[in-house]
Amino acid sequence: MLRLAKYLKPYLLLVLIAVALLFVQANADLALPDYMSNIVNYGIQQGGVQNAVPAAIRQSEMNRLVLFMSAGDKPMVLGDYTLADKNSPDYEQYVKDYPALANEPVYVLKPIDQAEVSKLNPIMGKALLVVSGLEQALADPARAQAMGQSFGFDLSNLPPGVDVFAMLQKLPPATLSKIADTIDQKFATLGDSMIVQMSVGAVKTEYAALGMDTSKVQTDYLWHTGFLMLLVTLLSIACTISVGFLSARTAAGLARDLRRNVFKQVESFASTEFDKFSTASLITRSTNDVTQIQMVVILVMRMVIYAPIIGVGGIIRALAKSTSMWWTIALAVIVLLGLIMTIFSIALPKFKVIQSLIDRLNLVTRENLSGMMVIRAFNMQGFEENRFDKANVDLTSVNLFVNRVMVVMMPIMMLIMNGVTVLIIWVGAHAVAQSQMQVGDMIAFMQYAIQIVMAFLMLSMMFIILPRAAVSADRIADVLEMEPHIKDPVAPRQFPASFKGNIEFRNVNFRYPGAEEDVLHDITFTAKPGQTTAFIGTTGSGKSTIINLIPRFYEVTGGAVLLDGVDIREVTQHDLREKIGYVPQKGNLFSGTIESNLLYADENASDEDLKLAADISQSTEFISAKPEGMQTEIAQGGTNVSGGQKQRLSIARALVKKAPIYIFDDSFSALDFKTDAALRKALREHTRASALLIVTQRIATIKNAEQIIVLDEGKVVGKGNHEELMKSCEVYQGIALSQLSKEELA
Repeated sequence: MLRLAKYLKPYLLLVLIAVALLFVQANADLALPDYMSNIVNYGIQQGGVQNAVPAAIRQSEMNRLVLFMSAGDKPMVLGDYTLADKNSPDYEQYVKDYPALANEPVYVLKPIDQAEVSKLNPIMGKALLVVSGLEQALADPARAQAMGQSFGFDLSNLPPGVDVFAMLQKLPPATLSKIADTIDQKFATLGDSMIVQMSVGAVKTEYAALGMDTSKVQTDYLWHTGFLMLLVTLLSIACTISVGFLSARTAAGLARDLRRNVFKQVESFASTEFDKFSTASLITRSTNDVTQIQMVVILVMRMVIYAPIIGVGGIIRALAKSTSMWWTIALAVIVLLGLIMTIFSIALPKFKVIQSLIDRLNLVTRENLSGMMVIRAFNMQGFEENRFDKANVDLTSVNLFVNRVMVVMMPIMMLIMNGVTVLIIWVGAHAVAQSQMQVGDMIAFMQYAIQIVMAFLMLSMMFIILPRAAVSADRIADVLEMEPHIKDPVAPRQFPASFKGNIEFRNVNFRYPGAEEDVLHDITFTAKPGQTTAFIGTTGSGKSTIINLIPRFYEVTGGAVLLDGVDIREVTQHDLREKIGYVPQKGNLFSGTIESNLLYADENASDEDLKLAADISQSTEFISAKPEGMQTEIAQGGTNVSGGQKQRLSIARALVKKAPIYIFDDSFSALDFKTDAALRKALREHTRASALLIVTQRIATIKNAEQIIVLDEGKVVGKGNHEELMKSCEVYQGIALSQLSKEELA
């Protein structure tokens, strides 16, 4: 995958925006369990009261509370409150909020931050618990005796109607300080959250004493928290949609670029590179492999980046709720990692096999479709069906194996997730019963655990998908990183302005890449403009190889090929091929019309040029016979025209180019002798200034050529015209006499 990372540069901004949105989404998703915890803890259990710090408190009650605060805590608490009475400027507003203000002064909490509230919570909570407990103890002799031990005297012996708080106010400061220290020691085993939760009842009692509507406090808190949850959920949804859009755009753009670059790279391949990649494999790499990359980019941007954020964030927030249950998450993670590693080790080798099997299936399918007529002619349908079935069954069996592994993984992971949920409820219930944890915190911890497990579940899915995508990425990178064997020079030369088309082979040798021997040996000849140079020889003698060296479809391994005195390796391939009209052995036509195929050589050619090319190639007759004429549709590969018509249209396409050099690689083989003769006559008349190179097996086709080069086993064994070769070259004589009688050769 890293080999293709550079192709993501144009989309780096989209990726960064997506990552930022994923952080926002993850934080929003992680905040939801907190809100749920607050609803349970504060909204339901605590009646909407979040802190042990009352928003307002009667002066008489505050006087009682400060009795049980240390000397340092008392001024801090009073400093955060404002004493409101009938002379206060905001009295009218205060009395509406706190009706008890009409009877006595009220302390109103100043605007303070959360950090200050956190400092006041345990101080006020302890004091509230002591005061409320003391008030309850006075009605219960047993509790009064127990609490009295903390104050140094038995509260149960006090006469009825005695104000115990007034008595406490008369105690020396040292005694009050000792009482405050004793209270701190008794509450040391409880955490701050439990102290706050236990003191909420006292706060609600104080609110009722102030004349406040406590049910409205609870309702307002639930509505406020629920509204925040809705906003956070909408934010998460918006981020999800945005990331989905950005990931899809990035993946689609990357896939488009990869397909374009692969196609562009393949277009620059010479025959040497095509020998390394089969056509079926290149098609698979351009389609199936690119699709794999596209899919994995979407999943990486959507899941792989999101999962670690939610996993790490979930662990941090879960531990903030309870550090005592960390082992439940650790146990789930360890089991998950073991499962993922096991599946990964089983499935990874199979993904490499799948891609090669897809190549094989494409190859068999392509061969069957392109060779259907041959298959039917030899009654080999059964054999080909068996060959296709084998390729298909092999691919299916491997895919089924991988899918079975995937099927096993999902229920096991769901079992782990549900097992962790049950374990957290069991352990958390004991912690709640022992006042070590609140119910809402247990619910939030459980939700965080599920988020963590789901994060690992997402990553595990990627561990299955990524290996296959990595194989596809390597296959695409192999094509993109393939160095073309034939390259343009760094400082190219230009052909002379008055280009003639003189071709010279100077001591040329050629060897196919990886071969042990040369297939061409010391080839030397000159093909002059205005003349026809023909190549003939036995099968495999190197005829087509020689002419493929001229447009640099292959590169010479020794010697040089020169056009008008310029080595073809010193000019660009574009400039070189601009000078050549090429007709291959197999006439390739493209889907479109006859006109579009002819314009392939020169898109600016006029109708007269097209008509002249059709006349020379002897195509006019069958084109005119079609109702649409030049607009007749050509099927893919030219399957709706005959072999001879295909060859003639290929020749016409080359003639439209009006090139100084024409190469005909056995391009008359599908023509009858009459059409062949008429075509050669027309060529001679209309291409007098061009150099014609013809590869053929027909003596009749090249009998009138100015120069005939006879090849045998990659060597030139004869050179001259027909009459000269009939006298001096045995190979030529043998070929000629096998085709024509002595009278016809005369």
